[in-house]
Amino acid sequence: MKLGLNLGYWGMGNDADNIALAQEADRIGYAVVWAAEAYGSDTATVLSWVGALTDNIDLGSAVMQIPARTPAMTAMTAATLDTLSGGRFRLGLGVSGPQVSEGWHGVKFDAPLGRTREYVDIVKMALRRETVAYQGKHWTLPLPDGPGKALRMTIHPVREHLPIYLAAVGPKNLELAGEIADGWLAVFYSPEYSGDLLASLRVGRARADRGTEQDRLAGFDIVPTVPVILNDEVQAAAAPLRAQAALYLGGMGSREKNFYNALAVRMGFEEGAAKVQDLFLAKKHREAAAAVPLEFIDQTSLIGPRGRVKERLSRYAASGVTTLTIAAEGASLDERLHVVRTMAELLGESGLGD
Repeated sequence: MKLGLNLGYWGMGNDADNIALAQEADRIGYAVVWAAEAYGSDTATVLSWVGALTDNIDLGSAVMQIPARTPAMTAMTAATLDTLSGGRFRLGLGVSGPQVSEGWHGVKFDAPLGRTREYVDIVKMALRRETVAYQGKHWTLPLPDGPGKALRMTIHPVREHLPIYLAAVGPKNLELAGEIADGWLAVFYSPEYSGDLLASLRVGRARADRGTEQDRLAGFDIVPTVPVILNDEVQAAAAPLRAQAALYLGGMGSREKNFYNALAVRMGFEEGAAKVQDLFLAKKHREAAAAVPLEFIDQTSLIGPRGRVKERLSRYAASGVTTLTIAAEGASLDERLHVVRTMAELLGESGLGD
């Protein structure tokens, strides 16, 4: 198992801290640093800055939003970042959600599986420097009966194969990730409840005849982002994570379509997920945060004293995680740096490191 670092969103008042965290992760041997985007900072700009200030660590988008860019633009951005960084870029993609896709980007949130498949097809074609001509249900390149011409990307990516990851939550999206991607970006990942999720990945891998019959996930990167808070008291460690959990379970999407709430239900937290959503949609955000079950936070985070966190690392390795990406939580830069350094130490002490 390797370590990654998720910087989250930029522009939240801790940008200099995030650079310091990325540089420290680079110095002590983390495999990858990820940046996110929603409707504020974008991943490409952030990663170009991080890449200029680091030497060895890979740079990952977690994620570039599919409705935000044409597939050709995504391929251009990926190839440029890979070239500028000397072959360190990993392309993470996701469909976002209905609110952002339709409200921010003006793109209908329909047929997400079909759109993603075609999108990745075109991105791969462009990155292979093939002449891009595509006839799909959702994408047609070049447009017919006009002046458009099938083109080939002019720059050469550093590597023959640039790794592509998909953010996926639902079973069918997980199957698609296994089929067409090199890795899976997971959120609210619980090793105890990962069996069905990994089974869906295996279905997709088998469909594409990837991996081996004995191990369909061989060579596939399983990358959950896991919040880490070091504190002698588990309840106190969980407290700073409640607001974000409530936002995702209650406010990411509508009552009828919230992928994260549905995931919590599949994990066995039906009653808690419903209560959090009711409170959040009623704009009772503090009450919603307080209603998030402690067990849900504990199952999907690494919280508590050092020894407890070290002991629980084996859960992730045993479930098949190959890159454990941490979100280093803390009230100050020193606390967050302490988390980054401690996780490297714990992985080494546990014998689980790659």
